[in-house]
Amino acid sequence: MPTQAQAIVTDGRGHFALEDVTLDDPERNEVLVKIRASGVCHTDFDSMSWGRRIILGHEGAGIVVATGPDVTRVSPGDRVLLNWAIPCGQCFQCRRGAENICEEQPVVPDARYGGNLNSSFHLGTMSTHAIVPSQAVVPINVSIPFPQAAILGCCVMTGFGSVINVARVPEGDSVVVLGCGGVGLSVILGAVHARAAKIIAVDLNSNRLELARRIGATDTVQSLREDTGLLEAAARVRTLTGRGADFAFECTAVPALGAAPLAMVRNGGTAVAVSGIEEFVSIDMQLFEWDKIYINPLYGQCRPFADFPKLLSLYAAGFLKLDEMITRTYSLTELAEAFEHMHLGLNAKGVLLPYGA
Repeated sequence: MPTQAQAIVTDGRGHFALEDVTLDDPERNEVLVKIRASGVCHTDFDSMSWGRRIILGHEGAGIVVATGPDVTRVSPGDRVLLNWAIPCGQCFQCRRGAENICEEQPVVPDARYGGNLNSSFHLGTMSTHAIVPSQAVVPINVSIPFPQAAILGCCVMTGFGSVINVARVPEGDSVVVLGCGGVGLSVILGAVHARAAKIIAVDLNSNRLELARRIGATDTVQSLREDTGLLEAAARVRTLTGRGADFAFECTAVPALGAAPLAMVRNGGTAVAVSGIEEFVSIDMQLFEWDKIYINPLYGQCRPFADFPKLLSLYAAGFLKLDEMITRTYSLTELAEAFEHMHLGLNAKGVLLPYGA
């Protein structure tokens, strides 16, 4: 029996509205999820200009309502979080362990949404319900609130995974984090977990720097808008570290700062472009001097059925400070306010609650 849902739909030209949507029953390898929490991030805002009608949202957690006949991983009533880099498990990349860049990603056909509507990242979590491939669904087997579980699905995995899976920061090394929004704070959580000796947070916003200290940064540098390429901030990092950081993580999503982490690291250091800038960026090649490495990973090289159980366990054991990251929750009718607060830097992380607290 089709499900009647409410969803935030963009026209692809910068506008959105709360609409009534009809979802068909899940087929074969699909799962219908009642969404209890959906994170709000810059990618959601950007996706309003992708030129097509889509249900917004790609960070979500909720309860399984129904499953297709081929689904064995979850059952109705299970608590789950959603993963947007959905692996097929069979393609070239999945077979080599690079599930985050799957070449044959499972999708739910547009026909499930009436044929004229996509779901963002094949999830569409800013809705009361979503129908998703079963490979997008990760069971929640610990005690965790839905908002905290939802943000694991993108910003936390991206930041934490960039430290642990990608850079593999050794114990005792130094780390600098450029930008202390949700992803940057998650990098700090990863650096704490890796037992980095020095974790330097860089941001324009003093409130975010204060939060960065609360979740584990050892030092902070408040940057200036007129500091081109963050070169002045880089000089302060060199003062704090002696020669430059061992690792620098760019989490600003500002194209002009795409090369900035290279200025922060020592010779032979590693710069990690976490935010996924997808624009042409001019780079002074002298920033690579000497023997520096620049990595541009996707989604913290997530392997969902290995990584998310670990993150859930770390939260349950008190080692992931996700409660501190969620600044405010909103209803589905308050998305405009959530976007405004995000752009003003008032939130570390805002979360939509389709059914309230």
